Amino acid sequence: MPLSVYYPNAPEPECVDLLKSHLRPGIKLTTDQELPANPDYHVLVAGRPSPEQLQASPNINTVIVPWAGVSPETRAALADFPHITLHNLHYNDATTAELGFALLLSAAKFVVSMDRALRTDNWMPRYDPSPAVLLHGKTALILGYGAIGRELARMCKGLSMTILATRRNPDKSSDQYADEIHPSAALPELLPRANALLVCLPHTPETEGLIGEKELALLPEKAVLVNIGRGKVVDEGALYQALKSGDGPSHLHAAGIDVWYNYPPDEAAWPNTAPANHPFHELDNIVMSPHRGGATMESEALRMTDLARLLNAAEQGQPIPNKVSLELGY
Repeated sequence: MPLSVYYPNAPEPECVDLLKSHLRPGIKLTTDQELPANPDYHVLVAGRPSPEQLQASPNINTVIVPWAGVSPETRAALADFPHITLHNLHYNDATTAELGFALLLSAAKFVVSMDRALRTDNWMPRYDPSPAVLLHGKTALILGYGAIGRELARMCKGLSMTILATRRNPDKSSDQYADEIHPSAALPELLPRANALLVCLPHTPETEGLIGEKELALLPEKAVLVNIGRGKVVDEGALYQALKSGDGPSHLHAAGIDVWYNYPPDEAAWPNTAPANHPFHELDNIVMSPHRGGATMESEALRMTDLARLLNAAEQGQPIPNKVSLELGY
């Protein structure tokens, strides 16, 4: 019996054609917006599956979220269907890590504020004492040493940085890129060593507010923070005060942020939604990015290729990669 896949919110036709070109012959793909007349799909590809989509087919056993993050709403919806496994895609590992590395360099070198000055013909930043910090030979602490964190570690190694990392259940004490891998509980001992703190964690009840005022105060002087995980992992008020505080006890030298606290509720709000409740835009020591970590011109092709990898594994009766724990959210 062919593996039947229902993808109701599929991307542009050229992307669907690319997906089909990578699928094994035994896979039947349906991309209609409306439910099929006689639903018999085994796999539902949907970021936010509706109850109707989860109930319509008697054969459904798998949901694949066609991107990296899994929303709390999706996890809650699947909790009522214990026979359905949940999976996501890891196509954006390299793209997100690249943006994280770009934010690290931009924040450490104050690229944005200097660019802003020179656009007004102001050369003073060249002659003022430089706020830029050297990263070469320093120590980076990566919170969340998964696929993205490991890519980021590889890039930081190019700067001869010492790499510390945390993960929920470390299966080794080091690897090719991380000099030390620790459990999350070791965070208080690791933060004072971290010249760069790189957050790659998902947002879960366990990680919300993980980095607050106390944790920021443990960082050494001139530390730089980058968040490419989820905004609420870092306490918003503590982050703002640490960036604003100058030489205070919780001072943070600079930050690069791609993930935020407020998002537009709909398309009409795209041009006028503040990303936070504090005026980060008034600070010169932050680089602000609108959650574009996984976005490149090549991203859709990478996404379709990765989706095909999971569907082909299912068709061959192999374990489907990237299974998500409903309890943990990743």
